[in-house]
Amino acid sequence: MNDCIFCQIIEHHIPSYKIYEDEHVYAFLDISQATKGHTLVVPKKHCRNILDADPETVSQVFAAVAKIAVHLKDKLHADGINVTTNAEPSAGQVVFHWHVHILPRYNDMDGYQQIFDNTEPTTETLVALAETIAL
Repeated sequence: MNDCIFCQIIEHHIPSYKIYEDEHVYAFLDISQATKGHTLVVPKKHCRNILDADPETVSQVFAAVAKIAVHLKDKLHADGINVTTNAEPSAGQVVFHWHVHILPRYNDMDGYQQIFDNTEPTTETLVALAETIAL
């Protein structure tokens, strides 16, 4: 994927601040650090996002995410971790090579905010929704 920035990073055509690599994934610091240690984990196999990834790739990525998250929390003395991925533009995806964000969190107000406009649907609404989407 010559036009994919993350494929170019994986192939070392674009420099990065690598923190982990194995045969399936590459992890590097996000150049826009939302919090100290903000890391991206990408599969070496190109896929658009988690909706496009095969189950084996998803498993490999999340195994690495778990390992890296524990390591970041320990090394950076973080108080917590957020793990997130965006799939498609409506969800905020701007680079179309699947990547998972690991964001170390700090109690002293690291500046990162996740804002959810939660609603409280009725029991009937939740029952209907669960029936509609159950696997």
